[in-house]
Amino acid sequence: MTKKSKLLYEGKAKKLYATDEKNILWVEYLNQTTALNGLRKDLIQGKGELNNQITSLVFEYLRQRGIKHHFVEKISKTEQLIQKLKIIPLEIVLRNVAAGSLSKRLNVEKGTQLSFPIVEFYLKKDLLKDPFINDEHVLMLKIANLEEINLLKKKIRKINEVLIEMFQKAKIKLIDFKLEFGKLPDGPIVLADEISPDTCRLWDEITNEHLDKDVYRYNLGNLVPVYQEVLKRLLTI
Repeated sequence: MTKKSKLLYEGKAKKLYATDEKNILWVEYLNQTTALNGLRKDLIQGKGELNNQITSLVFEYLRQRGIKHHFVEKISKTEQLIQKLKIIPLEIVLRNVAAGSLSKRLNVEKGTQLSFPIVEFYLKKDLLKDPFINDEHVLMLKIANLEEINLLKKKIRKINEVLIEMFQKAKIKLIDFKLEFGKLPDGPIVLADEISPDTCRLWDEITNEHLDKDVYRYNLGNLVPVYQEVLKRLLTI
């Protein structure tokens, strides 16, 4: 049985521990919730448990459809084991429908169906507030080469197809989402981090009600019942 060792990292929503296995890490999901690049912060009881359960379900679904990722298994309500990766310092966003910063930047009405999925890169750097960057910035900063950039775009577009399929079964629209990727010790790039209502915009298929972190961002209601509803729906597919 894998044993937890020293704390390696504590972020906004998770703690990361070493284990007695060289290439396996221990993740603990926290109840902390943040928005506006950390300017707003609250503890919401039960959130960590919900994100862990939702992420575990999503990664299992992706595994069944041949998507390679770091997830190993869920080991408790708030904890999971993952493979150790060298994280690529990019947040990669895919947008199916106009919302959030895209609507503001480009003056596109919220809810507008995009003619094709749009992929965006953001530099993963809290001190700079994760700025929007393009392919040439990625090359300049030596974050990834051209082949890797194209591979990352191909991977997120494929993941988008699978996630749309999964959420449709749960009567949920996938508006947009953020992913991170990393390299395994032997080189391959695989999906990392989490996929949850913290990292996706999810709207009810019929009412367009928010089923995601925007409920917290914009003070639309209580976060926990919303995340519970997402988990409930995913458990039925």
